Amino acid sequence: MIHFTCDCCGRAINQTSETRYVVRMEVYAALDDEAGNTAEEADHLGEIEDLLERMDDIDADLDEALYRHVRYDLCPDCRERFLRNPLGRVASRTSYSEN
Repeated sequence: MIHFTCDCCGRAINQTSETRYVVRMEVYAALDDEAGNTAEEADHLGEIEDLLERMDDIDADLDEALYRHVRYDLCPDCRERFLRNPLGRVASRTSYSEN
């Protein structure tokens, strides 16, 4: 049997009594021409060919700077925290005037 631990809190996830959640994220460089092309205008085969040609010239460090795929296992509690605040931002306190 495979044992899983939560990648957020480190607690072991017991798959017989609780659900294990998987979070997958992709981070990639946005190309300027993505916004301008609609699905109908795009030459998908040409774009794929260009990407494959460029990929041959890219070294591993630059490749990771352009694209990264990560996967995390979460327990139910950490899943709830992640869904409430996916970017992990600290809430800023709003101050009001004394008027």
